[in-house]
Amino acid sequence: MNFLNMIILRQLKSFPVSVGRSSSVQGRLPIQWSCRTTYKYVGEQKPGDTLTEKLDRGFHWMFLSELIRALGHLFGSFLKEPATINYPFEKGPLSPRFRGEHALRRYPSGEERCIACKLCEAICPAQAITIEAEERPDGSRRTTRYDIDMCKCIYCGLCQEACPVDAIVEGPNFEFSTETREELMYNKEKLLMNGDRWEVAIAANIKADYLYR
Repeated sequence: MNFLNMIILRQLKSFPVSVGRSSSVQGRLPIQWSCRTTYKYVGEQKPGDTLTEKLDRGFHWMFLSELIRALGHLFGSFLKEPATINYPFEKGPLSPRFRGEHALRRYPSGEERCIACKLCEAICPAQAITIEAEERPDGSRRTTRYDIDMCKCIYCGLCQEACPVDAIVEGPNFEFSTETREELMYNKEKLLMNGDRWEVAIAANIKADYLYR
């Protein structure tokens, strides 16, 4: 007899059993399980038999008070202000920290903010950013390629936090669904176009959140 069989037999012996015509455990312990046939309901509430309780039940059944109460609640809700909005014709407010579609920003002069430091590419946990850069005649560095694979992006916001010049940001736009994956491969021109489109909202969000950054 191995150790597992000893444990099983010890547990079986602790149950209330009686010897009889039943199956045995491995042919060694004939047992017959004892079953309870009486049960007690806890918290059972039986309908009252007093005259007052009978009249109360009859009143509710005759005048359909539950139905009238429900209809009163329903019609009362018609007069209240709705709790939902009619999207997409109505939209709720967004937090300044909302992380939506990516964008590349420019300075008021039209010059690109990105200095090709590649901090966003290095910190991206999903490796969704690809940057190529070259040096200009004046010694400054500017990007020649800035791609974001939006299918990989997890919208963590680390690229925006790492950027020293607030060039790459996640704007307020969340309606950019597409029909193909290729349309979610953003290049530099697409990102700059997003920045030009949402610059006013992006600048307002950064101004509202600068104390907490």
